[in-house]
Amino acid sequence: MAKIRVTLKKGLAGRPERQRATVRALGLRKLNHTVVHEDTPQVRGMVEAVSHLVEWEMTE
Repeated sequence: MAKIRVTLKKGLAGRPERQRATVRALGLRKLNHTVVHEDTPQVRGMVEAVSHLVEWEMTE
């Protein structure tokens, strides 16, 4: 199955708690931290919700 690589590119200061929780649920901790997840509809939805804070790309 395909994978999706997500990198936190903008800080969370001043962001709503819901966006902070979504970023944390993706496993992102600091700026420029990158995680790899399976490409599922749930992960895609989370990435879309915080798309203004992260960069993502498909792998494999």
